[in-house]
Amino acid sequence: MTYILALDQGTTSSRAILFDHGGAVAAVAQREFQQIFPRPGWVEHDPREIWASQISVAAEAMARAQAGVGDVAAIGITNQRETTVVWDRETGEPVCHAIVWQDRRTADICDRLKADGFEDLVRQRTGLVIDAYFSGTKIAWILDHVPGARAKAAEGRLVFGTVDSWLVWNLTGGRVHVTDVSNASRTMLFNIHTLAWDDDLLRMLDVPASLLPEVRASSEVYGRVAAGLGLDGVPIAGMAGDQQAALFGQMCVTPGMAKNTYGTGCFLLQNTGDRPVQSDNRLITTVAWKVGGRTEYALEGSVFIGGAVVQWLRDGLGLIRESTDVERLAATVPDNGGVYLVPAFAGLGAPHWDPYARGTIVGLTRGTGAGHIARAAVESIAYQVNDLLDAVHRDSGIALGELRVDGGAARNDALMQFQADLLGVPVVRPQITETTAIGAAYLAGLAVGFWGSQEEIVRQWQAERRFEPSMPRAEADRLLGRWHEALGRSKGWLNAGAQV
Repeated sequence: MTYILALDQGTTSSRAILFDHGGAVAAVAQREFQQIFPRPGWVEHDPREIWASQISVAAEAMARAQAGVGDVAAIGITNQRETTVVWDRETGEPVCHAIVWQDRRTADICDRLKADGFEDLVRQRTGLVIDAYFSGTKIAWILDHVPGARAKAAEGRLVFGTVDSWLVWNLTGGRVHVTDVSNASRTMLFNIHTLAWDDDLLRMLDVPASLLPEVRASSEVYGRVAAGLGLDGVPIAGMAGDQQAALFGQMCVTPGMAKNTYGTGCFLLQNTGDRPVQSDNRLITTVAWKVGGRTEYALEGSVFIGGAVVQWLRDGLGLIRESTDVERLAATVPDNGGVYLVPAFAGLGAPHWDPYARGTIVGLTRGTGAGHIARAAVESIAYQVNDLLDAVHRDSGIALGELRVDGGAARNDALMQFQADLLGVPVVRPQITETTAIGAAYLAGLAVGFWGSQEEIVRQWQAERRFEPSMPRAEADRLLGRWHEALGRSKGWLNAGAQV
């Protein structure tokens, strides 16, 4: 067979990509779907629209490659993590819109859990911090706020899944209700040591166990596509949350290797091998994947606003017409002119976890121009990633040899050079930039023998460009010191009783 089909279900669009045996893209199709904002701080998706967009782009990619069912060895799925869907077991109909990972409506539930002393339990069992980011409180909110949902759940009539589970359910005609260990580890209900749903955590949030999918490895055959979808009988054989899939796609399969994805947010993961490393620096300990009976773990830090700060310059301030214009505008000034922008538009993620922080610009003078604002915005992305890697190093004790990068903003050469200068290690951009999708493809291909081993895949990975650090260390440290002063001014801007 010629191809692996990767279904890459993201926060703003669904994509399908066909990869050949050499890892090259044979065809790609993409479709955006609606972002729903019912109230400030709420973000929703229509699960039916997610499914419709995903199956349609799969058919479109197949058509573009002139591929038939017999050409596809397997399907791999990667997905926006933590986004929560609850649907009827019999009808397959969602009980409400999906609550997206960005949604902050359950911040008050998280505050209550912290006040009730659950932080240590959650951290020890799940590797996570208590935050509205994760799925568990979203499930509880749906059960408590959708009329009749709590009673139906108690009767075993409802099921929950992150987007991977929702796609597999629909692909198999409702026959298979599964997730993989990487997605399960993002729910705040999964014990990453026993690799099982945790009864104490289920009681904490009053979530019936009957809702939950079966947890499987990240690389195995879960089922086959039902008839009538254009992929009849193709095995679904790989699943991983988007950031874990990107870590695998970057072939960070040795402890200490790290990647950062520069997307709407930034997501940094470092492979820590077959043991979970407990974070003392407010990072997340997560399951990376389970392949061939071996479970590997990672430390993760998430920046909420990465490339989105460039979108804000474009849509909010009108400083640029296209996101790609930011590199040119930032290059019109020799330095940031003493301006620092902290893009805490949705609070601060790791390692700060401050939902009450807000965006801040400091250092403005009469001489400040649009170029300085653009430069400060771009540099803010690199500063935040640097803070994550500092925390990762303190937790793991492993010196970083290089940082592998992907995502839209990784195409910004000036940003990548600045990142290397701050870190003091090379930043490496791969030839194949579709790292999330190819990670899912690799996981599926390994399960069905399309690729014989991880070692075979490692040999395929190649760098497109290496950015070597060139800034004097004293200058990098000076810039970082000023950044941390600006960061301190953004924290706690809203008091704990204010709307977030």
